Amino acid sequence: MTVRVVILGAGGRDFHNFNVYFRERPEYTVVAFTATQVPSIEGRVYPPTLAGPRYPAGIPIVAEEDLTDLIRRERVDQVVFAYSDVSHEHVMHLASQALAAGAGFRLLGPAETMLRAAVPVIAIGAVRTGSGKSQTTRRVAAALRGLGRRVVVIRHPMAYGDFLRQRAQRFATAKDLDRAEVTIEEREEYEPHLAAGTVVYAGVDYADVLRRAEAEAEVILWDGGNNDFPFIRPDLYIVIADPHRAGHELHYHPGETNLRMADVVVINKVDTAPPENVQAVRRNVAALNPRATIVEAASPMTVEHPEALTGRSAVVVEDGPTVTHGEMPFGAGLLVARRYGAEVIDPRPYAVGSIQEVYRTYPHLDRVVPAMGYGREQVAELEETLRRAEAEVVVSGTPVDLRRVLRLDKPIVHVTYELEERTAPTLADLVREWLARTPVVGGRRSR
Repeated sequence: MTVRVVILGAGGRDFHNFNVYFRERPEYTVVAFTATQVPSIEGRVYPPTLAGPRYPAGIPIVAEEDLTDLIRRERVDQVVFAYSDVSHEHVMHLASQALAAGAGFRLLGPAETMLRAAVPVIAIGAVRTGSGKSQTTRRVAAALRGLGRRVVVIRHPMAYGDFLRQRAQRFATAKDLDRAEVTIEEREEYEPHLAAGTVVYAGVDYADVLRRAEAEAEVILWDGGNNDFPFIRPDLYIVIADPHRAGHELHYHPGETNLRMADVVVINKVDTAPPENVQAVRRNVAALNPRATIVEAASPMTVEHPEALTGRSAVVVEDGPTVTHGEMPFGAGLLVARRYGAEVIDPRPYAVGSIQEVYRTYPHLDRVVPAMGYGREQVAELEETLRRAEAEVVVSGTPVDLRRVLRLDKPIVHVTYELEERTAPTLADLVREWLARTPVVGGRRSR
């Protein structure tokens, strides 16, 4: 008799946990994955080539809403929670659902799921999605390059396309993104790294991804997704907190785990968050992880043509995960639009297709359009929503340059932002100190 398992996921950690923990263990049989947060994953199959010889038909992926029926129908013994950026209460509601249906409930931890690299690793995580991991990762990559180190980024998975094609991906140029037909969310994460000359790896099977990245890296930089903890064991762990959501570092999974694990905590956005919120986050960091070094930082925003905003009507597009399950009602785009005197319209009446559904799911959104683009159909719906919007200009607060992927009848004003430390030590100081005490840099270590 094997333990029959369902893994709750969102196309990322769920597959990783299966690959590194369950795939080769005959005492477990994974009967299904469930999917949430990301559209168009349920109804698919995790393919046999990735699932291994014990799963000749692959593993079905079903909607999380079917969990209770699935447990009873498949005689499930254990439900494994494997996604991120949800409240502690959300996790326990699912645990209660599993227990009531007769199954156990489990979380796999870092020691059970982290791979060990043959080269040193710096990881960037967060307490919530949208805190500023991407600009922090770029800042650390620049510091490493400035110290003469060959750095490669491994990005947390965004397995929204062909799982086999995405098994292990390498991106070095924008043309690589075009060939891979990546989603808007993937472009948001990859494009800024490529523009800075940093190679990015990502995929579905992270043992394979890691082997490939090690071959060309002196230092690996883990660029986390949502507020998940790393898939690769870090030698230095930097975690970002967002004072616009002060207190969330105590109440969201696995953000609190990240905060407790961190070597360095960056309190970001101190230039736009209320000072009392910054102090509240400082107190929470000190209470949960007094050994962590705290760095305060800003994410100053720049815009190409601010004169194009003054006195004009604008529709604002923001990073999708940040304003949806990240629960931020605004981002850099809205802040810049208001700073330069644009009249920001309510975009909801113009939404079509799945964009309408996003507004029903996330009713806190009333002034921004989430940059949803998980497939060609949804990209077309985003494009049509912005085309229909009765505004003179589009303000894009997403990291990706939407002009590369959308064809609109109105100009797009692109907002960019980079990390800027406001206290000492800086991240460059901390990286330099870390390198000085990391003798394996330039060499290899056994796993």
